[in-house]
Formats: sequence, C-alpha cells, structure tokens
Amino acid sequence: MPRAGRIGLYDRDGMMRAAALLMLLATAAHGQAQIDPRNPTCPLNPDWSSYPAMKFTPEKKDGRTILFAEGRIDADVATRLQAAIERSKPIDEIVVRSPGGDAEAGNRAGLVVRKAGIPTRIPAGWACFSACNFLFMGGPIRAVEPGGLFIVHMFTFTGDGGVIAAEAQRGYKEAVSVIGDVEQGSALLASEDNDFLIRMGVSRKLLTEIMYRQKAVSGGGDGSTRRCLTQDELFRYNVANVR
Repeated sequence: MPRAGRIGLYDRDGMMRAAALLMLLATAAHGQAQIDPRNPTCPLNPDWSSYPAMKFTPEKKDGRTILFAEGRIDADVATRLQAAIERSKPIDEIVVRSPGGDAEAGNRAGLVVRKAGIPTRIPAGWACFSACNFLFMGGPIRAVEPGGLFIVHMFTFTGDGGVIAAEAQRGYKEAVSVIGDVEQGSALLASEDNDFLIRMGVSRKLLTEIMYRQKAVSGGGDGSTRRCLTQDELFRYNVANVR
C-alpha cells in the first residue's frame, strides 16, 4: 500500500477519510468475489505485505509517532524492532501487517513490544497472520479496526507435510523419527504460546477454541489452514481491548 494511503487512514482531514471509506465500501460491494472459496472466513488475497523481511518505518502525524511494521517475520526481527524503537522513541503506536514467519521470533518481538509498553493496531484492509499475531498481542493496548484482519492457524513445528511424506518413503524408522521431532517441537511451541497469552492477558481459549481447531498442514486439496477472527471474537478472547 502506498504511503499516502497509509497516512490517509490516520488523517483527520474529512476528504481523506471519505476516500478511505469509499475504498472500504467498494471492497464490501465486491466481497463475494474476494472471499477465499476454500476458506470463507478470510479474503482470497489478504494485504499482509510482500517484504521478505519485516521493515520498520516511523512516521510523524499530528504530533504522534507511528511505527509501521511490515513484512515477513524472520529470526532477528526482535533485534531490529528494538533498534527501531530506540531510534524513534517515544513511539505512540505500532501498526502491523505481516504474512507471519518464524514463530519463536514472533514471540520475542511481542515481548519487546510489551516491555516498551507501546499500543498496537491493525488498520482496516491490513492483515496480520501467524507469527505476526504474537508481535501484535505484545501491545498492552490493542486495536483491530473493522476491516482489519487478525488471521490465525494451527501452529506446528513444521508446516511442510512433504518432509514427513518424503521420510515415510525412505522407511518406517525414518518417518517415526521425523514425526517424533515434530511432535516434540510442536508441544514445546504450544507451551510457549500458552505462556505468552497468559502474560499478555489474552484468553487461552483462543488456542483451544480457534487456533488448534485449524489444520496444521493443508491436505485433501482444500488448502484451508487459515481462520480470520470476527470483531466479536477479537474482544471475546481479549485479542483486541479497545475499539
């Protein structure tokens, strides 16, 4: 999304807000064409950024500093986020969109956000998926605008079912070994996720009622592994705590 469009979402000027509203209405009018047929809770092409590594861009508006966090979450994202916060502080808000990435790195980035005490927001039209969820939930004050997407899936140590299939072709022992590693890694990650949600004040039912009920690896040809939370669910599980 161009920078001018991003600023428009926060601009107090009536014309800019009207333009943003018209864009949302146009999207809604064509909603049926945009829905993912494999997963009707989510749009077909979420706007979660194509940056290969998350970039952090501070922008000042009306005396406030907003840090835009956009792109894939890689292993050293927490270090770069901490550096961006130090360079630009005080920061009033972190605005996010991301297709996810390294799950453990997402947890670490969320802890950086919580230590800094910076609110987080997902604007209308933007999407935060997978590991991005945990960066977002680090904010002590969290908002998801109507039309913003908080997208979850079943976290697993590996999302590549082909790895297990390849080992299975090699033999029983190899497949059992890989599956054992996946089970152990997934159990540890689930424990870390549970601990993180408790520390962030998010209901653990988000894991049991939503995340862990999704498919970990797409199969059967439907490819449906994602789940977009509704506004009601966002507040029910305390993912968002301000409107």
